[in-house]
Amino acid sequence: MLERPISKAGWTRVAFGDVVRLSKARVADPAAAGIERFVGLEHIEPGDLRIRRWGDVADGTTFTTLFKPGQVLFGKRRAYQRKVAVADFEGVCSGDIYVLEPANDRLMPELLPFLCQTDAFFDHAVGTSAGSLSPRTNWTSLASFEFLLPPIQEQARLVEALSAIQETADQIKNVIQAGEVLIEAALADVFRKGSKSRPLAEWCRNLITYGIVQAGPDIPDGIPYIRVSDMTDVDELSLDGMLRTSPEIAHKYRRSMVKAGDLVIALRGPVGLTHIVPPSLDGANLTQGTARISVSEDNSTDYVRWALRSPLVKHEYSSHAKGSTFAEISLEALRKLPIPVATIDEQRAVSERLAAISSAATSARTRLSDAQRIMSHIISQVAE
Repeated sequence: MLERPISKAGWTRVAFGDVVRLSKARVADPAAAGIERFVGLEHIEPGDLRIRRWGDVADGTTFTTLFKPGQVLFGKRRAYQRKVAVADFEGVCSGDIYVLEPANDRLMPELLPFLCQTDAFFDHAVGTSAGSLSPRTNWTSLASFEFLLPPIQEQARLVEALSAIQETADQIKNVIQAGEVLIEAALADVFRKGSKSRPLAEWCRNLITYGIVQAGPDIPDGIPYIRVSDMTDVDELSLDGMLRTSPEIAHKYRRSMVKAGDLVIALRGPVGLTHIVPPSLDGANLTQGTARISVSEDNSTDYVRWALRSPLVKHEYSSHAKGSTFAEISLEALRKLPIPVATIDEQRAVSERLAAISSAATSARTRLSDAQRIMSHIISQVAE
């Protein structure tokens, strides 16, 4: 690890293309060449240096760009998605992926993937991308990116620290994945098919959808509004990055104003994502594609939220969702979703049990964020 501060004595400013080259190796017939796997952009997860998914060449592919273990795969299309991975097997990849490797012995191969993960590198890649619907950066532009190159001894020290943090992050991801599997199993066990249920509408005081139709320009000091894009499957709702509208527009659509403790659910795209409104968003508004659920006082909001996350209710989403491009569920279908009947004491017990199982994964996500923050801080000193 880094027992002493990083000294930049002897570091030299170089262009990316001075120490990195673009591999142009191709294979016309991957199957005939004995290659078994192919990788597309959809197989690379943002922020994850490991390739955990791939396709089988035997099932057919048009990809011909060859990559080998140790080379770095960088997604040149929609670079803002931050897709970088290190190959640990041989395969072919999409033409929208650059295969990178050190051009000489000035750069350690192990440092290259971390360099490609820096904010400065991604900012450069995004800033040099062209195209409106599917922007792509090009090699000439990437090659012009400049950064400080440490001496080999300092690179080795950086790689040791970064690799240790990466290994820790990978272990934490395994904990998170195991926790998600466990919570899904618990949800399936608690909310079983055939259980007596009542429609969601009977659990609630009100259901509101389609809030601000035209939010207008972003007003820094205005009223925040919750979009589907503000909702994720892990994070809580946060003011960070949330857009705001004028008080006049928010008042016009005051019927969809949310209160702390309400549920907000996505009706479009990732149908079913549900969050409890935190105190910081009390008085915020909604956009189209979301709905507010106000659970009645004699029922548990937490219980209803867990039920909406259960496989039992998710199956109902899929059976009612419509649309070829973006899935969407209507307010009418939302009102009819079956929520298993339970006394308030049973609801609280279920919520406490599921929250206890979920807490380990929540803690792990916090540790993962801490590890990624430390890694970003270390490597940012190179690409500044």
